[in-house]
Amino acid sequence: MILPSDSFEAKGKRQKLIDSLRIKGIKNDNVLEAMNRVPRHVFMDNAFLNHAYQDKAFPISSGQTISQPYTVAFQSDLLNVKKRDKILEIGTGSGYQAAILLEMGARVYTIERHRELFNRAQKIHIELGYSAHYFFGDGYEGKPQYGPYDGILITAAAGEVPEKLLDQLKTGGRLVVPLGSYGSQVMKLIIKRGKNDYEITDHGLFTFVPLLKGVVNGK
Repeated sequence: MILPSDSFEAKGKRQKLIDSLRIKGIKNDNVLEAMNRVPRHVFMDNAFLNHAYQDKAFPISSGQTISQPYTVAFQSDLLNVKKRDKILEIGTGSGYQAAILLEMGARVYTIERHRELFNRAQKIHIELGYSAHYFFGDGYEGKPQYGPYDGILITAAAGEVPEKLLDQLKTGGRLVVPLGSYGSQVMKLIIKRGKNDYEITDHGLFTFVPLLKGVVNGK
């Protein structure tokens, strides 16, 4: 797989994007520095290369999207990632969010239900030198055999928080999820304080594709 180069022009546009995220309220240097190191354009279809550093979501294959950079930064900030944290990502998608988490020093376990996206994200990561634990499967099930996790990030709109994922969160761990049906969702931060004891806070409205069960085999 041959990826587009990370040119001086791309790096310059990326820095402008980071500056705009600061203005919009993202203050976490760990998040912003990670995003400044990841070439977002390589995770996008060629038709969108000129738009990669606009603060917008764009379509990718399998009817999915690469999230708006502000949304990626916002969710990553809520996770409060520390080096060596074990993070479970539900919805690999393009692989961009996972790359940000890896740049932040996390150990990433990521699940994707679309075979095409599952294969493509791994190829891009290999070319960029990233290494995560990749799983083709149903995100609702999580990966209990590798838990418990310091953080769980759900990158699609969930109608409810899957109980199995809450069970895989360690005490003190954080789960970030856009909760709600079609249209818009409320970003929720759920901190596990003890068995069946959760602190839940709301963090604004966002729009995501729905979190679906099962898998989609393809290429």
